[in-house]
Amino acid sequence: MNRAEWKKRLYDYRWPLGAGLFLLALTFVTPAEAVGPFSHDQILDAIRMVESGGRDDCPDGDGGKAIGPFQIHEIYWKDAVAAQPELGLSAGFGYQDCRRREYAIQVIEAYMTRWKPDAWRLRDAEVIARVHNGGPRGDEKRATDRYWEKVEAQLRR
Repeated sequence: MNRAEWKKRLYDYRWPLGAGLFLLALTFVTPAEAVGPFSHDQILDAIRMVESGGRDDCPDGDGGKAIGPFQIHEIYWKDAVAAQPELGLSAGFGYQDCRRREYAIQVIEAYMTRWKPDAWRLRDAEVIARVHNGGPRGDEKRATDRYWEKVEAQLRR
């Protein structure tokens, strides 16, 4: 086989080899788009700013039905405890503990892990915010659009 034939064979194999190496690399590298640009802490801080102006000692909201810096409703808390019983009464915690930021963060994490585990894992700020505001299907409700705009504005600060 002469030099020209070798060269042709090399070029014939170049595309499949390059494509194969590219696909192999993709299995080991997570694309940047797969993980949100904000950390869980940043997302939760933005939600807290919208819900309570960043205050930990805020008044009850929604006619007394929502409490704490994240303005958590009792049904939200019950859903979270159903997913993670170690956050509930059997472990010495109650709904009123949602007034404490650290506990409320655990409740939010349990709630999101129950209803939107992929969004929580990928740090999808929009889905997290809209579900926090509108319930398990809040990301599908137009009623949560304005809420997301407020949280997004806080994230961009």
